Amino acid sequence: MENEKTAWERLNLVHTKGRPTIRDYIPLIFKDFYELHGDRCFGDDHAVIGGIARLDGVPVTVIAQVKGRDINENKDCNFAMPLPEGYRKALRLAKQAEKFHRPVICFIDTPGAYAGVAAEERGQGEAIARNIAEFMTLRTPVISIILGEGGSGGALALGVCDELAMLENAQYSVASPRASASILWKDASREQEACNIMRITAEDMVDLGVAETIIEEPLGGAHNDLDKISENIKEFLSLKIAEKCQKDIDVLLKERYTKFRKVGEFIE
Repeated sequence: MENEKTAWERLNLVHTKGRPTIRDYIPLIFKDFYELHGDRCFGDDHAVIGGIARLDGVPVTVIAQVKGRDINENKDCNFAMPLPEGYRKALRLAKQAEKFHRPVICFIDTPGAYAGVAAEERGQGEAIARNIAEFMTLRTPVISIILGEGGSGGALALGVCDELAMLENAQYSVASPRASASILWKDASREQEACNIMRITAEDMVDLGVAETIIEEPLGGAHNDLDKISENIKEFLSLKIAEKCQKDIDVLLKERYTKFRKVGEFIE
């Protein structure tokens, strides 16, 4: 792993043009992916993709935030900023997975949930909060992976899980470095400084007990070897799905609850 990189350098790698998105990973990790659409309430949010697939022959439900690979794809998926209907679609598919005893695999890659007026009118905060509450008690294994950006509640809505992994250069933060600089110093131009002091890297998250696993990226970043990074992700998922599926569901739920209760503990 390239541990010497600063958080800012890692963020720039995450923003590198050509970095793989979930649409690149799905065909290489899963078989027979069948996409399901809509939240049965308002519409189909293209910032969240979901469906049924097979991982090593095991039926799973895949839920992922979508980043575009060019400007047209980014416009279509609202630059990976989900709307309330995206989170409600995710919850609908998670509940379906629970009913049919399928493990849920979530891929997180968003700067944050969309904060526009229309999203707020349709209940953005409620949709995120409901996902957090419902995923905490979902009676089926849940594994989440942060592919690039894990921004604020928009990421946490898919981040309540039994095991959280992060790609080596991925980041998980309560707010973006630019937003943090604006809040702390009223100066968005200090985002690099904020990024490097926020403790938002994969190593930081493991140290803080927020994430459990770091998935190694190829030298120079995931965009340099799509096959290799896909292989690394698949190997991790195969191992963890088999491990979690062997556990009694009540034990799994208790461990999930304990995992999140421990986050934020500190000693003065």
